[in-house]
Amino acid sequence: MQETAGKPELSIIVTTYSLNRFNDVTGLLDSIHAQMRRDIETIIITERLPELTDKLEQYIADKGYPGVAVTFNNGEWGVSIARNLGVSHARGEIIAFVDDDAVLFPDWVEETVRTYNDSRVMGVTGPILPLWEDESMDWFPREFYWIFSCTHQDINKITEVRNGYCTNLSFRREAFETSGGFRPGLGIKGRGQEGWQEPGAEELDFAIRVKRLTRKSIVFNPLVKVKHHVYRYRFSMDFITKRAYWEGYAKAMVKHYYRDQKDGDVLSVEYDLLRRILFHLLPGIFLRFFRRPVAALRQLSVTIVILSCVAAGYMKSDTLIVFGRNKRYAAFEQAN
Repeated sequence: MQETAGKPELSIIVTTYSLNRFNDVTGLLDSIHAQMRRDIETIIITERLPELTDKLEQYIADKGYPGVAVTFNNGEWGVSIARNLGVSHARGEIIAFVDDDAVLFPDWVEETVRTYNDSRVMGVTGPILPLWEDESMDWFPREFYWIFSCTHQDINKITEVRNGYCTNLSFRREAFETSGGFRPGLGIKGRGQEGWQEPGAEELDFAIRVKRLTRKSIVFNPLVKVKHHVYRYRFSMDFITKRAYWEGYAKAMVKHYYRDQKDGDVLSVEYDLLRRILFHLLPGIFLRFFRRPVAALRQLSVTIVILSCVAAGYMKSDTLIVFGRNKRYAAFEQAN
């Protein structure tokens, strides 16, 4: 495998901000270097800690990994801002985003690029599989995998979807030239164990704009796969409740902002998932009480907590918007 000279086919953008993620980032870099295609570049945007930049540059130099650049974000913090900075440095015709704690399957680049052979495709996503810190954590209901930015759908063929997560998501360069970048007003700033202190729906908002302005599709390819680390701290009630609350809060903002759209309800995916929870997950949990009562009780408890927190976040945001007191929504709307 030799590196292709000249302009890369695909640019991979990774944002990171904590020394606690150093081993995760290096694991991701190892999986990128193991790809079957090499006509790619990797752009790592770091923020908060200059020493993280130095440490990553040293690792890349020691490994001799080609086509990898590390850039420190000297401006305002935030995942959307960091991703937009990465886009400004990218040279590929396909611009991809992967979380710093993800691991690519060996054919990820090959399958991503191949999916774009269809000229109707503007964006590509795929399965985000949980990489549990401990296999005993796999009792968690799949319907709530989005808590960990993992995929809850079961899709076995290339299918058009509304949006994807930047844990595993790419777009043609045209998407950014036509639609701009990610809007910081909907992007997480306080990320990690201390994070989820604000709404996060920048991927959904960007996907809606891309599809409207380009009239092309975002598709889910089941062969474009990554694994995503799910650490034990993410099973804490503090993390789960905050994540669920701000998910509901953000979806109310998106619902109001796109209230006049003519191509269906912007939250149709969430309504479908809610029906699945009510008519598939919950009946299954009640049946499991006879065979695995401890697991069933865990699943029922987390289901009640998550649904309650999502509803609380949605209603709080929606009520504040109606009465003109949602400062986050007002700032987001004014900025756009």
